[in-house]
Amino acid sequence: MRRHVCVWFPDWPLDRLRRSRGGARPSGREMPSSRGDAPAEPAPFVLTEAGRHGLRVVAANPAARALGVEAGLRFADARARAPGLLAEPVDRDADAKALRALALWMERWSPCLALGEADSVLIDASGCAHLFGGEAAMLADMAGQLRRAGLSCRLAMAPTPGAAWALAHERADRVCLADKDLRAGLDKLPMAGLRLSEETLVLLRRFGLTRIGQLYDIDRRALARRFHSKAAAEAVLVRLDQALGLRQEPLDPIRARPDHAVRLPCLEALLHLEGVRAGLDQLAPALCERLQDYGEGARRFRLAAFRCDQSVAQLTVGAARPVNDPAHILRLFRDRLERIDPGFGIEILELEAFGTGTVRPEARGFGGDFDGDEPDLDALSVLADRITARLGDRVVHILQPLASYWPENAEALQVYEGVLPEWDSAAVPGCSDRPARLLQRPENLQVIAEIPDGPPMRFVWRRQVHKVRRADGPERLAPEWWRPPPRPGRARDYYKVEDMDGRRFWIFREGLYGDGRGGPPAWFIHGLFA
Repeated sequence: MRRHVCVWFPDWPLDRLRRSRGGARPSGREMPSSRGDAPAEPAPFVLTEAGRHGLRVVAANPAARALGVEAGLRFADARARAPGLLAEPVDRDADAKALRALALWMERWSPCLALGEADSVLIDASGCAHLFGGEAAMLADMAGQLRRAGLSCRLAMAPTPGAAWALAHERADRVCLADKDLRAGLDKLPMAGLRLSEETLVLLRRFGLTRIGQLYDIDRRALARRFHSKAAAEAVLVRLDQALGLRQEPLDPIRARPDHAVRLPCLEALLHLEGVRAGLDQLAPALCERLQDYGEGARRFRLAAFRCDQSVAQLTVGAARPVNDPAHILRLFRDRLERIDPGFGIEILELEAFGTGTVRPEARGFGGDFDGDEPDLDALSVLADRITARLGDRVVHILQPLASYWPENAEALQVYEGVLPEWDSAAVPGCSDRPARLLQRPENLQVIAEIPDGPPMRFVWRRQVHKVRRADGPERLAPEWWRPPPRPGRARDYYKVEDMDGRRFWIFREGLYGDGRGGPPAWFIHGLFA
């Protein structure tokens, strides 16, 4: 049985502004008191936004509402009703950013949340209510936590997100609607509970349709014919079906749901980093036990610390291969845990696993002469993870072979993902005969050759003269004409040469004499042999 909660913040722009200023009145001014010892009353205050017909009111404090100033009123009319009205422009970007941060903190009740319309948060609470003592107790805990933070809110729980939204906006606070009561619970609600546009609501009122229940028995084809637009009629039917559960309404979560997660409620708020470490020592084995039950490991882990001030501190680490070893996970967090600031105290710690994959046990060698030539991928992954934990993400790279005859195009650096590439000579022609070290780019040489098309006898590289003792070659590479441009335009003759001191080089002559593709050939050094 699906259960959804809608949390509506009717005064969110005002609450956000007040909290951003440390709880002070948004206007910064108070009404003078008639008695010197009486507490001062807040001045009427509104937030405004520019529209097609000038400034309009988008939020009003209780003092302004007492004078008849409501949201949607033109600011000129509001000033006429309240001559001493104070105003500021609304900051939509700041409101949206703060609401997202608040929604992330509300993950303490469910891992699946989405931002709804009209300053609302939609929560998929399926299977979560029993953790808080039932549905009514869960809503009471939500309301208590949010109101202690100074936020005005209204909550409702229903089988569908649309029904929960309608109940929170149009009914009393903390309503829990069961499946069997869904149609009856929505029957008397105003049509605005279906989240329709203002133009659609006006048209429905002209038809005499003001309650959601009036749409239950109306002929759908007849309703569609009354609308000038087929899309507008379809929008009404879609919203109705979503509210009644006849059509699915998938939530767009603000953060991907983890594959596995464990959490630790703290009896007392954690004020020091040692408490966070102790909590992580409990969470890591519990998470790994769950992963091992499924025969899985994870490649990303997220530690979330829910603070008392409705904020969340989070830390994410990654592994090259799926792991389910608690000691390894603790090592990944060890060098980064200082980034979590306990602030005014941490109430809940949560450890999540993402990117799960199958972990198969592998036989390990005896060591020494019993070991084969195959590398230990687990040991390499552990080393890569330790380097990543120290230096940051995506810092460990490995060479990946590419199918190309041209040496500089035959390999590329890629982030290490826990798997070693197979350097197959069939995939990379001639790679076994090439030096282990290639220069980042070929460097020019001054060469004296025995004959124009012959091997070099002497060359100068980096101001040092090298006399060639022996040479092997040439290996001719023609330009890969099938590649998209840019591509090399002249053939190359590669030579393996050894100087009098025994040092071996890989050099090439670019171009041939009389090939008609430019000037005379040029010599370059491309690599060094061990």
